[in-house]
Amino acid sequence: MVYSMVFGEKINCDIMDKMNYFIKKYNEKNIDTDFSSYIIGADIGGTYTSIGVAGIKNSKPYLLFSLEYKSQELDSIIPAFLETLSYANENYNIKIDSACLGVAGVVDPNKDIIQLTNVKWDINKSKLISSTGLKNIEIINDFQAVGYGLNLLDLSNENHILKIKDEKNKNILSTTKALIGAGTGLGKSILIYDKNSKIYLPIPSEGGHEDFPAQDEFEMQLLDFIKKSNGISQPITYEELLSGRGIYNIYLFIKNSQELKTTKYADEIEKSKDKASLISKYRLLDETCKETFRLFTRYYARCAKNFVLDTMALGGLYIAGGIALKNKEIFQSKEFLNEFENAYRRVDIVKKIPIYIILENNVGLYGACLAAVHHFNIKN
Repeated sequence: MVYSMVFGEKINCDIMDKMNYFIKKYNEKNIDTDFSSYIIGADIGGTYTSIGVAGIKNSKPYLLFSLEYKSQELDSIIPAFLETLSYANENYNIKIDSACLGVAGVVDPNKDIIQLTNVKWDINKSKLISSTGLKNIEIINDFQAVGYGLNLLDLSNENHILKIKDEKNKNILSTTKALIGAGTGLGKSILIYDKNSKIYLPIPSEGGHEDFPAQDEFEMQLLDFIKKSNGISQPITYEELLSGRGIYNIYLFIKNSQELKTTKYADEIEKSKDKASLISKYRLLDETCKETFRLFTRYYARCAKNFVLDTMALGGLYIAGGIALKNKEIFQSKEFLNEFENAYRRVDIVKKIPIYIILENNVGLYGACLAAVHHFNIKN
């Protein structure tokens, strides 16, 4: 990677009661002398919102600290930004003019208000500027932010990347990469190498909302079940299967359509607010959970295969998101790899595609910081 750098080690983590957020501190030494400018990066997802301050050196962002919130507990992004700016000023005398937000939703650069997909509040760019005093704000899709963050990962660092299938051709710097990730929703981005900036630039995508391609009667029944259970009249999309709620959709269908042994875990799953995590937790102990993840793994592989064929992503498939982090072994399974390479006529292409899991949890936050550097052309 062109920008390959060491992500800051966490040296402290405090919890503050005022807004129920965590502070994570990274590179705090010599803040006053190492950097002459600073930016804010934000990673705003359906589950968590992280806002970080980075120092800029040689056109690279170095994360200094971040504040992390639960997205569903916020009513607006403005108080979280004000808290971050206040913390930067009071603790380090840092003044900031520019910010980039990676948000989970469709981003129209011509619109002032951005609607978020799985969060009850939206982002009003004008209000954010007037309320915070920031002069420059760029808003990008959250998976674009992850795509920018890929430029900062080190493929040889086992804390950054897990190699499922490694690249055979090392001379693929300018080759397209594909990024996909399931969590609260399903995100995608295509990465194209830019010779001028010498980084991969991510292209926004709403591919997670493509129609799911059912291939047999069983899968048609699954889609019909999801439609009826959720009151959906339109075609079922990949996200309704490849996400936290997608896992539960599959689980309910299996539970209602197959006569598998009911275990003590079923009641715990039904009572939980985070059903997908428990289905994952018990997938080796409960037959319904096991079958749910077998199907989830197959459909994930099918979606990934279609994506790399769409994009000719010979530079690799990069898998991000909370579900991948918690269930890394499913991407190493025969279920995943066999379905991924099950391609009529183009098996020669998919077998060449290297596959990686992104392990660095802050990749989207780092990516938002790098996007700010790139967009605002910060040189120092």
